[in-house]
Amino acid sequence: MNKKKINNQQRTFLLMTIPVLILFFCFNTLPLIKGVIYSFTNFKGYGDFEWVGLRNYIDLFGDARVGKSYLFTFKLALASTIVVNIVSLVLALGLNSKIKFKSAMRGLYFVPNILGALVVGYIFNYFFTYILPAFSKMLGGSGNSMLASTKWAWVAIMIVCAWQSVAMNTIIYISGLQTVPEDVYEAGSIDGATGWAKFKNLTLPLILPFVTINMVLCMKNFLMVFDQIMALTKGGPAQSTESISYLIYNNGMSGGQFGFQSANAVIFFIMIVAISVGQMTFMNKKEEQL
Repeated sequence: MNKKKINNQQRTFLLMTIPVLILFFCFNTLPLIKGVIYSFTNFKGYGDFEWVGLRNYIDLFGDARVGKSYLFTFKLALASTIVVNIVSLVLALGLNSKIKFKSAMRGLYFVPNILGALVVGYIFNYFFTYILPAFSKMLGGSGNSMLASTKWAWVAIMIVCAWQSVAMNTIIYISGLQTVPEDVYEAGSIDGATGWAKFKNLTLPLILPFVTINMVLCMKNFLMVFDQIMALTKGGPAQSTESISYLIYNNGMSGGQFGFQSANAVIFFIMIVAISVGQMTFMNKKEEQL
């Protein structure tokens, strides 16, 4: 009887797992393998192609447009990660305190996270293009759109990215704050720990694992920014907001550089993995020190 029950459990497990593995292989692993193969060719996305070896990878390091997109992407990712984590932590501390309508406020601020990134991007596009310039003009400003400025367009993108990402990070920080025992705060209050000293010496060390999670997820997501750029600037003005993901999509799909941009995607993938591993290693050492 027990043997029959075990066999049924194994059969159920296989019936649930095998379809998922097949789908994962077809839509994740297989495209990744094909992308690596195409990175060694001059494939244009259609027609025949020839093997070019490492030429695409060598050409990447001499392409000014690629270098510019990497600099922009890292600048945006770093700035957005810092802004999102500061705002999220402040919100989490506020929403975790004893305030009225706390549950309603948690649900309200989470709304941006459930909206599609493209939808949010097009809404903010209208805001930055028409509403904000009109308001600026009323106050005696120039009335120019941030999206039309090579100096400020990236700030607009950062605002949209941060606005939509704050909710999930705040939830994670709230979860972390709820794991801190009240006894720790009681002991700290006896020693006179209040305000910033209380946060720095008691709260922060205990929620550091949650800080690690948020920092890694933020950096990874912002490095792969695409939807916001597609909706707001399409890489402009003058390619000043062209992220790596958008460059790979734009030139790979419609620019006849499928093989070249496949090589770019491979390098980008390796860099994201390296950065994530580096962040995890650094933050884990910090956790051990504390």
